[in-house]
Amino acid sequence: MLLALAFAAVMNFVSYFFSDKIALAMYRAQPVTREQLPRAYAAVERLTQKIGIPMPKIYVIPTESPNAFATGRNPKHASVAVTHGILGLLNDEELEGVLAHELGTWAIATFSLVRWWRPLRADYDVGRMGEFAMIFGGGGGNRDRRGGLSALFMLIVAPLPRC
Repeated sequence: MLLALAFAAVMNFVSYFFSDKIALAMYRAQPVTREQLPRAYAAVERLTQKIGIPMPKIYVIPTESPNAFATGRNPKHASVAVTHGILGLLNDEELEGVLAHELGTWAIATFSLVRWWRPLRADYDVGRMGEFAMIFGGGGGNRDRRGGLSALFMLIVAPLPRC
């Protein structure tokens, strides 16, 4: 069990700190400058200014398959990758739309993770306590009544806005 715990801890550490580098390396993505890829740079620059995040690093993937993705654990370590194929296939407006989608998806995933790690998540904790009380009966007394009250409490508290 300790070996599995150690393995899981190492895998989580590597995934958190190096997943962006791993994804870019898997696709053999190469970093590019503004001069090498002006269309993508201009589109990403406009988008990042609109949503107020720092400019990510831009990469190109040497394949004709049309694709793009954004990765990184936070804005400081963000990267956007596009393939040669998508650059040849889409006009500037379409490319900006694809990049907006990728940056939006990245932002939602990144900032949801940051929000999830917030120290004060009483609603989440109370909801989880209610869930476990329903599953395990909460320890003694009338099991049906307690499970029903926990479920009712969870239904009221869980949808409340996050702190």
